[in-house]
Amino acid sequence: MSVPETVDRALLTASVVVIVVAGAALLARIWRGPSMLDRAISLDVCAALIIAGLGAKSAFARDSFYFPIMLVLAFLGFTGSVGIARFIAVRDRPPRHGTNGDGPGGSEGTPR
Repeated sequence: MSVPETVDRALLTASVVVIVVAGAALLARIWRGPSMLDRAISLDVCAALIIAGLGAKSAFARDSFYFPIMLVLAFLGFTGSVGIARFIAVRDRPPRHGTNGDGPGGSEGTPR
């Protein structure tokens, strides 16, 4: 093995170790929470770690077979994150004044 191949192998091994350690910390964050938003962000990071793991495997094997799979996972992770963010934003939105009878506009929502 030449020196560049040895350096390449060492860097790929270090990247896999970092991905595994980040995955362990990620599982701890998903388990502990404390909020639903923390868990949602952790699942988004989980998709990124899976993509990084597939990239490392592809680099080890010197094979481009996993690139389309990585692209699809990135798209699904993005759309899932946007969906969860919209759901949490709608759920946590404060009620509008004047539409439920407790605001200055009464029950119809029109000013008096």
